[in-house]
Amino acid sequence: MNIRFYNARVLTMVPGQDIFMGEVWVMGDRIAFVGTMQEGKKYIEEKLKEAPLWEREIDCDGNIIMPGFKNAHTHSAMTLMRSRADDLPLQDWLGNQIFPVEAKMTEEDIYHLSKIAIMEYLTGGVTAAFEMYLTPFSVADSFRDCGMRCVQTSCVNNFSQSIELLERYYNELNGRDEYNSFILGLHAEYTCSRELLEQASELVHKYKAPFWAHIQETKKELSECMERYGMTPIELFDELGLFDYGGGGYHVVWTTKDDRRIMKKRGLYAVTNPASNLKLASGIAGISRYIEDDIPVAIGTDGPASNNALDMFREMFLVATLAKVKDDDASSIDASRVLEMATTNGAHAMGLNDADCLSEGKLADLIMLDMHQPNMQPVNNIIKNIVYSAGKTNVVMTMIGGIIRYENGKFNIGVEPEEVYKKAEEISKRIYG
Repeated sequence: MNIRFYNARVLTMVPGQDIFMGEVWVMGDRIAFVGTMQEGKKYIEEKLKEAPLWEREIDCDGNIIMPGFKNAHTHSAMTLMRSRADDLPLQDWLGNQIFPVEAKMTEEDIYHLSKIAIMEYLTGGVTAAFEMYLTPFSVADSFRDCGMRCVQTSCVNNFSQSIELLERYYNELNGRDEYNSFILGLHAEYTCSRELLEQASELVHKYKAPFWAHIQETKKELSECMERYGMTPIELFDELGLFDYGGGGYHVVWTTKDDRRIMKKRGLYAVTNPASNLKLASGIAGISRYIEDDIPVAIGTDGPASNNALDMFREMFLVATLAKVKDDDASSIDASRVLEMATTNGAHAMGLNDADCLSEGKLADLIMLDMHQPNMQPVNNIIKNIVYSAGKTNVVMTMIGGIIRYENGKFNIGVEPEEVYKKAEEISKRIYG
């Protein structure tokens, strides 16, 4: 479908490019043009020779067109446990509330429960999710059927999945369809034996591929790994060669100078999940330290059982403000850096380099934010407004691969919302009784 967005405040997220009044042209699944109206006329004269035939022209009325947010860590089907496993420390939460319920979930359950999360992502301007859950094929089916972009890694551990399955996921989910891809990974050091970690390292080297895991989320995780191996999880993973081809970690709340030296050396990404870490009392990540050490940071919500919202606006606000408190410095991190984490850095962490900004040839994964609401007025500094005062209510459109999947409260995901909710209720009643 060919769509012209005009009369828009265009925020490209291209380094060094300011917001400008202009147009974005989408042809098929790609961006064909980004620029001012005058530049558009010149583009037609010099390159196209005649004006494109638009199937739809959208007057943005001064609203913002920008790249979609990339939720760089989540467990979508945990919508089942939303508000069911709250106010508990991490280990109790996992061992007594999460793992027993997950043991009862089927592939079909996960397919349907993921759709609730997908709908929530779309209402919040998220165009891609970095997913980790139990049945990657049904997760991939759910995202594909809804037209949502998904990068997955595995939650292989001593009790779930296997190295053989990890290799199968890697080979069969990459290139399976236009919406899905897969990256090697494991759940965490504390759920994996050394033998399992070594087997994962063999896969990393076989495919020369990046590696991901939950890493150093809590003090307990860090101290117990030190007792087992005399080193931190990051040091252990590096010694085993798991980071030889890059990758990164989710949470990384508790890191040492040596950990960060390894992260920089290996080109690792740190994915921060502030709301989840606050709710589970895991701690506050030292984001400014990562920035100082030139370690790229992306942002994720974590799953809807530990957050409980899948809201990147809330995460951005927390990343920015918690850093100021932790550093005792109100100028600790600028809003523009945080917005970069939520868009560009997330795309790069997920390997979605074609969806990191708005420019010619990039994937048409973009969103529109409503400027005609009181929380966005007056128009003093748009980027700071997005980080500090905007919310999901400002998202009026989410486009993925050139197709509008959410617009003005309506979904275009191949199924009616009430059907999704009904199915989720049925699953909840069966599992929880």
